[in-house]
Amino acid sequence: MASLLRIEDVHVTLTNRRGTLRALRGLDLEIGQGETLGLVGESGCGKSMTARAILNIVPKPLILSRGRILLTPRDGAAPIDLAALDSESEAMRRVRGGDIAMIFQEPMTSLSPVHNIGEQIAEALRLHKGLGRAAAREGAIEMLETVSMPNARQRYGAYPFNLSGGMRQRAMIAMALSCGPRLLVADEPTTALDVTIQAQILDLLNRLQSELGMSVLLITHDLGVVARATKRVAVMYLGQIVEETTTERLFAGPKHPYTRGLLRSMPRLGRKAREPLQPIRGNVPPALASVPGCAFHPRCREAVAGLCDRVAPVLAEVAPGHKASCLLHPAVAAVSLARAGAAGEAR
Repeated sequence: MASLLRIEDVHVTLTNRRGTLRALRGLDLEIGQGETLGLVGESGCGKSMTARAILNIVPKPLILSRGRILLTPRDGAAPIDLAALDSESEAMRRVRGGDIAMIFQEPMTSLSPVHNIGEQIAEALRLHKGLGRAAAREGAIEMLETVSMPNARQRYGAYPFNLSGGMRQRAMIAMALSCGPRLLVADEPTTALDVTIQAQILDLLNRLQSELGMSVLLITHDLGVVARATKRVAVMYLGQIVEETTTERLFAGPKHPYTRGLLRSMPRLGRKAREPLQPIRGNVPPALASVPGCAFHPRCREAVAGLCDRVAPVLAEVAPGHKASCLLHPAVAAVSLARAGAAGEAR
């Protein structure tokens, strides 16, 4: 699958007198053209910061201090490094909306409460496509119909507070897709919805992804959503990817203790009667924390003393099409130990 967006060794940091806050710690991730990639992990693992880094809207005083975010242009020319662009530049504004769009967990944070939803979508069409007022209005109605908004023409004049949560989410998706982006970043788009509406929104995203040929980065903490809506998944912990493979392989045989812990803590059909869930002990460390060795080792039931607390694992292939960053895999341990040794010699 051809690459649409490639994230290479991205760090998002803030240094002050208390130390260095590291929201992203050498993130590597690739999104293919036309695929739906799930990004999963607990709260505080850096999923939303990944979305902000892609759009170059990292909240100040945090900065994208290292790394590249390479977007393949529509014409197939050399990739554009979004991390090198000024966040307020015209080039970056063209990327937002034109190439990459984002939807959030709560539509009310993105939709203006004092403007009707139709005008908000029409404004995006006027700004990005240069349409006149009448053409933009018709385009907005067409987008509302595309996302299956009931009575789309009548809903054009509705305000966000007139709509249910599911309808507001459809309106936000319509606004995000109005300019034909090639990548939709969906940050917990169904978390605030009940399960019935959640299923409708996931089916809608799947249909739009197929019809429009766009890529989707689906950010969630819910493995049920991942199983339903994605073909490939990356598991994130403390600002890094710790496992990456197809969704089918991940559920059939997870290779990282953190992923196994997430699956054990997830309710699912077929669980024996009265069999308790097994939560992961402890919590995700704060972004200021400096954890030696494997970032997950303080919470890991399988950690090996003298190894996992000293050597930082790299993300490496542990099975065909399956990457993990756990020292219990010989392939990961060999590369990680060699890298640690080289770093020690360099010092």
